[in-house]
Amino acid sequence: MDGMEAAFFDLDKTIISRSSSLALSRPMYRAGMVTKGQLVRSAYAQLVYALVGADEKKMDRLKEGMLQLTKGWDRAEVERLVQEVLIEVIDAFVYQEALDLMALHREEGRLIFVVSSSPEEVVRPLARHFGIADVLATRAKIVDGRYTGELEFYCYGEAKGDAIREVAEARGIDLGASYAYSDSATDLPMLRAVGHPVAVNPDRELRREAETEGWDVRDFRRPVRLRTRIVQTAGHPRTQVTAGVIAAVVAAAIVGWLVVRARVGRQATAA
Repeated sequence: MDGMEAAFFDLDKTIISRSSSLALSRPMYRAGMVTKGQLVRSAYAQLVYALVGADEKKMDRLKEGMLQLTKGWDRAEVERLVQEVLIEVIDAFVYQEALDLMALHREEGRLIFVVSSSPEEVVRPLARHFGIADVLATRAKIVDGRYTGELEFYCYGEAKGDAIREVAEARGIDLGASYAYSDSATDLPMLRAVGHPVAVNPDRELRREAETEGWDVRDFRRPVRLRTRIVQTAGHPRTQVTAGVIAAVVAAAIVGWLVVRARVGRQATAA
């Protein structure tokens, strides 16, 4: 089939080095939408996600937890919060290598899609931040402007591959000449939907599959602020943020929060 080519990018740990949905927990706590306990659990989940990734069971637990958490939320309030804080929260965690690849595919005339199990309300503004118009993402069920705690479409696993094939048929995309990028074995259906699958920061199972299939494997290591991308001047980068520093900051923030919370609890008990 001759047609337009495309590049499909997973979001979490492929374009950005953290979970986009979990990153909203602290702003939502400040807005009164989650409790302190939920915030601590989210911080712990964020650290586990950064260190060991998420398999299918973990993703299912995360999905169910997020659905119950969002039940009854006002959609307009969520969208306002996302617009106000998400870019600032995520901006420092964008992989330079992903930005370079998106720029290359754009120069070569390919359509670019962000494909994510995160909600559309999170994915669309981030995609716009990256200069991408096309998104395939999870859609929550909304009734009278509020989340019901149910899903209309869960963009995960086989559903990602199905969504890619559907959009390819609708828009005349040649999947055999197209590319897909992901970090997780749960995205094998997405990777197998195209002719050029690429494993990015792959988990153990995906790395093994990529080596067996002879797929390209890439390791992204340079999270940067999109507004201050690395610009080479006389061979020296002006701005660079390492993954190690980011991980250390996240871990320190979690530990600090837990210590403060424990002290407050002891003080309350003593009183």
